[in-house]
Amino acid sequence: MSTISPTSRAGSGPWRLARAELRRRPSVKVSLAVVTLFAVMAVAAPLLSALGGWGPEEFDKSAVDPYLGGLPVGPLGGVSAEHWLGVEPVTGRDLFARVVHGAQVSLLIAFAATAIVVAAGTAAGIAAGYFGGRTDSALSRLMDLTMSFPSLIFMIAMMSVARDVNRIVLMTLVIGLFGWPGIARVVRGQTLSLKHREYVDAARVGGSGPWRILTRDILPGVAGPVIAYTTLIVPGMIATEAALSYLGVGVRPPTPSWGQMIAESVAFYDTDPMYFVVPSLCLFLTVLSFTLLGDALRDILDPRGSRT
Repeated sequence: MSTISPTSRAGSGPWRLARAELRRRPSVKVSLAVVTLFAVMAVAAPLLSALGGWGPEEFDKSAVDPYLGGLPVGPLGGVSAEHWLGVEPVTGRDLFARVVHGAQVSLLIAFAATAIVVAAGTAAGIAAGYFGGRTDSALSRLMDLTMSFPSLIFMIAMMSVARDVNRIVLMTLVIGLFGWPGIARVVRGQTLSLKHREYVDAARVGGSGPWRILTRDILPGVAGPVIAYTTLIVPGMIATEAALSYLGVGVRPPTPSWGQMIAESVAFYDTDPMYFVVPSLCLFLTVLSFTLLGDALRDILDPRGSRT
C-alpha cells in the first residue's frame, strides 16, 4: 500500500509536466509575456511616468486646442515625442502616465481581492470537506447564501454610501467578499476525495492531528486546482473593478483607473478615438491574457474540472 503524500511528488512529476506543457503552448507564452509586461508596468509606474516626463495629474494646456473644445493638438490624440500615447482631451494630462498608474490601481485591487478570495475560499472548502457534518452544512449554506446575493447591486450601493474611506481598500474588501464561494466549492470537492486516501489514513493512524493533516497532506493535494482557478479569478476581478469605476462608484478622480478612463472617453470616442482605444486595449489584453493562462493551467492541473 502506498502512503506517499502528494508533498513528495509535487516537486517532480505533476509540476514538471505542467511547466513542460505550458512551454509547449504558444498562446501561453504570449499570455505570460503580456501579463508580465503589465505587472512590471504597474510596479514601475512612478519610474515609467518619470521617464515620460509627465505625472498622471499634471496638466499640459499647450497640448490641447481650446478653440476645438479642448481636443488634443496633433494626430492620433496628440501622440508625439513629448506625449508617447497622446493626451486627455480638455485637461491635457499625459495618457501614458495615466495608463501606467491606472494599471497599478487596477492590478493592485484585482490581486489583493483575489488573495482574499483564495485564502477564504481555500480555508472554508478544506474545513467543509474534511470535517463534514455540521461544519460542512453551515459552510455550504453560507456559500449558497453568498452566491445567491445580488453582489453587483450591493457593491454599487456600498461604494455609493461609503464616501470618506480609502476607496482602494474598500473596493478590495467588497469585491473579495463575494468571490470566495466558487473556489470554496472546488476545494471542498477535492478535499472530499482526498481525505480517504491511503496517505491521509496513514497519517491519521500515525497520530497526526487535523491541523497537520490539513496542512501537510490535504493542502498540497488541492494546490493544483487552486492555482488554476486563481488565475481564472484575476480577470474577473480586473473586470469588476473596471465596471465599478466605469459606473462612477470606484476610485475617485484624479486617481487614474482604466475603467474610469474608459467612462470619461465615451464623450470623445468620435472626435478622439485614441483616448478610448488605449485604456480599452490595455483592459482587453490583460483580461484575455489571464483568461488564456488560466484555461491552460486548468487543463493541465485540473483536467477533470475542465471537462465538467
